[in-house]
Amino acid sequence: MPAPSLHIPLLLAALLGATPVVAGGADPVFRVYFSNGLISPTVIEVPANTRFKLQLQNDGSTPIEFESIPLRKEKVLAPGASSFLVFRSLDPGDYAFFDDFHLDMPPARLVAK
Repeated sequence: MPAPSLHIPLLLAALLGATPVVAGGADPVFRVYFSNGLISPTVIEVPANTRFKLQLQNDGSTPIEFESIPLRKEKVLAPGASSFLVFRSLDPGDYAFFDDFHLDMPPARLVAK
């Protein structure tokens, strides 16, 4: 089991939800935390037809792979690593994503509104 400190970002994400971080006219940024198969938050509402950034953080002790077949995006992160994906525009809809290295865990969703 991971150390309790690894759960702090997941807890914060769950409490805060997927509120975007925006700085001075920049694209909105939505944070997603991965920890040994757990994804938080599990539902992220993003603006449809708008450019945004998805900030990925692996707080777990194993590698993860962000994978989304409908979005045609994937990204591998080592333990403790962070990275991002930029989305130029999404049509309104519901887009599943998952950790391809932890297929036993439930997927999460981007909901573009």
